Amino acid sequence: MRKIPHGLYVCGVKEGEEVNGYTASWVMQASFQPPLVVNCVKQDSKSHAMIKSSQVFALSVLEAGQKEVAQKFFKPQRRVGNKFEDIEFYLGEATGCPIISDSLGYVECRVISAVEHGDHTVFVGEVIAAGVHREGEPLLLESTGWNYGG
Repeated sequence: MRKIPHGLYVCGVKEGEEVNGYTASWVMQASFQPPLVVNCVKQDSKSHAMIKSSQVFALSVLEAGQKEVAQKFFKPQRRVGNKFEDIEFYLGEATGCPIISDSLGYVECRVISAVEHGDHTVFVGEVIAAGVHREGEPLLLESTGWNYGG
C-alpha cells in the first residue's frame, strides 16, 4: 500500500469560529462533472468531527519542499495547540475554511456524501471554489520518507 503514490495537502476545517487543519494524503479527484474530490479522514480525529458538523473542508496543495509545513499539521491539535499560529493563511470565501497562502493552490468543498467503514471516513466533496496561487511541483508522501499523511 505504501507504493501507491499520494500527494500531501493541508486540509483546513472549521466549526463555528474554530479552525483547524491536518496533513491529508488519502485524497483524489472523483468526478469531472460535477467536480468531486474524495478525502479520507481518520474517524477519531478532531478534524473528522469538525467536517462532520460543518459539512465543508478546503485542501491546500503543498509544493515539493514544504515537508516542514506538512509535518506541522501532522500532530493532533490537542497536543500542539493552534497549528496556524505561524502559518500565513486566509479563510476561503465559499467555506470559511483556512487555506495556506503559500500553497500551490486549493479547492473548497461541500460534503455531499460520506462512507464510514474501517478507521477512516470517505468524505465526497463537491468543489465549490478553487484557485491556483502559483506553479510548482506537488509534495508527494514518498519523498518525505513517511508511511502515512493523515
